[in-house]
Amino acid sequence: QVQLVESGGGLVQAGGSLRLSCTASGRTLSSYAVGWFRQAPEKERDFVTSISWSGGATYYAASVKGRFTISRDNAKNTIYLQMNSLKPEDTAVYYCAAVYFLSQRAPTRGHEYRYWGQGTQVTVSS
Repeated sequence: QVQLVESGGGLVQAGGSLRLSCTASGRTLSSYAVGWFRQAPEKERDFVTSISWSGGATYYAASVKGRFTISRDNAKNTIYLQMNSLKPEDTAVYYCAAVYFLSQRAPTRGHEYRYWGQGTQVTVSS
């Protein structure tokens, strides 16, 4: 069993930055692909980014490419999401998710992930 806890959310002005963290307990994440998803009020949950178990492959939604960066520190069992140039439309609850996945790629669809965190709120004011 893997427990995931997100942190780092908050309120920021447009153009600002935040760094989210996703820390795991229960198992080491070194063999897991990890993704970030977000859900705005009354909207579907959307893929944001994902990273392979080794960190060698990363994927980004078009809406965040060039502004967000996913990274991982397997020694700390933590995945990071650096978010720069934030826009009001980035406002959402951000969730990290993990799945045991030794392929040199990472899933981009929510149903492919097995473990989910509780989410952290990100609010970007205009």
